[in-house]
Amino acid sequence: MQATLTESTLDPALAAADMIHPAGEPWLMELKAGQVLRIVDLEGNQAVDTIFYSAADPSERYSLTRTIAAGGRLYLGAGSTLMSSAGRSMLTITADTCGRHDTLGGACASESNTVRYAIEKRFMHSCRDNYLLALGHDERGLDKRDVVSNINFFMNVPVTPEGRLTFEDGISAPGKYVEMRAEMDLLVLVSNCPQLNNPCNGYNPTAVRYLIWNPLPA
Repeated sequence: MQATLTESTLDPALAAADMIHPAGEPWLMELKAGQVLRIVDLEGNQAVDTIFYSAADPSERYSLTRTIAAGGRLYLGAGSTLMSSAGRSMLTITADTCGRHDTLGGACASESNTVRYAIEKRFMHSCRDNYLLALGHDERGLDKRDVVSNINFFMNVPVTPEGRLTFEDGISAPGKYVEMRAEMDLLVLVSNCPQLNNPCNGYNPTAVRYLIWNPLPA
């Protein structure tokens, strides 16, 4: 079941930051409490694999299980609260024109590429490689132990009646976006997924756009 579609009232011309994230590349940055982040799927069907950490204490990070329990649903959409491993609200999705976002499919890795596709896929570029590359260039000391369950924004991973997950053609389209407000100071770790072997990126990874607005004056 798709979530309700909700358009944003924020004006891109008033954004404090406007960035393009190339296809297949990592991205790590800080987001302050109250700031709003919009991720725009520029060409459609691009999976955006994302993990959030508390900037004050990165050992507190996005929790798949607490988020699903808090929302009572597997998919994220407008109104969803993203919860931390400590049971605190990290972000609230305030607008969404896609409909739903995956919580279960995880991030591609050399191991999963080998199991799902073929042994010769093992050395293909993956989201886990992107995560490790971004963390390796950061000075906070995070490493592979900190790569936890992620959100796949715009990715379509239905659950079958038998309880299996399937990777299906996306329900996103060019210009669709998801927007969320930070409820605490955050680190945002993204792999703009390089996956070529399933339809999560339409077999053609593409760039996404980030817009960030500062908090409105009280």
